[in-house]
Amino acid sequence: MHASIVTPSFRNSEWLKLCIASVADQGVKAEHIVQDAGSDDGTQDWLPHDTRVRAFIEKDKGMYDAVNRGLKRAEGDILAYLNCDEQYLPGALSGVINFFERHPRVDVVFGDFVVVNGDGDYSFHRKVQTPLKYHTWVSHLSTFTCATFFRRRLIDEGFLFDPNFRDVGDGEWMLRLLKRGTRMAVMRQFTSAFTMTGVNMSTRPNARREAAELFNSAPLWARKMRPMLIWQHRLRRLLGGIYQQKPFSYAIYSQASPQQRLVHKVDQPKFKWTA
Repeated sequence: MHASIVTPSFRNSEWLKLCIASVADQGVKAEHIVQDAGSDDGTQDWLPHDTRVRAFIEKDKGMYDAVNRGLKRAEGDILAYLNCDEQYLPGALSGVINFFERHPRVDVVFGDFVVVNGDGDYSFHRKVQTPLKYHTWVSHLSTFTCATFFRRRLIDEGFLFDPNFRDVGDGEWMLRLLKRGTRMAVMRQFTSAFTMTGVNMSTRPNARREAAELFNSAPLWARKMRPMLIWQHRLRRLLGGIYQQKPFSYAIYSQASPQQRLVHKVDQPKFKWTA
């Protein structure tokens, strides 16, 4: 069993280098496909020559179209997509592969992740639970794609991302999986790092517009019950121990250290999302 990771890329040359390094040193058989939309920031000067990846430089119709192109080309048993400003932590892919091998009926696995600033310093972390259908529909997707892994049979069954979305296609994709009763699980391991670069797509006006469209497609009763569904989500997290975390450390690449991971110790973990 091996993994295929897809990274959509456009004008993110320096972040992409760190992303690639974090996949390349995982110590397991992993294919890394980079779908670049024709970046003019220097990416094409080095990407085609990087032997750690399979690089495809071609125009696309947006991020989710790029991800779909990569998923169709992927040869691995386990699939995921990792954006340029995201990284895998040491041991992430071996942990994921081992989890899938021990749970053959599970199709989607989620890991926990840390959120860092542009220098790689800790901002906060997120521990996850399997998402709930109606909470996802009317509130938000509580998992992140940087720590989401799935079997290729989902793609073989036609569960690609909807390229009509520009920003919240991951939420719509997850909602389709929840509707069909896909088996999901959580591995309680920090697998990934998400970098708050200041230009993340989820903060753009279009993301808010698309989220509103997804909300309005929900049943009327679910829209009316949104406050209760949010409280249910928070109570579930509280009872599940999600707000508790002992001190820990993580190691990532950074702009200041692109060749070697630097270890960051977290003495006072924080779960609250901060900008």
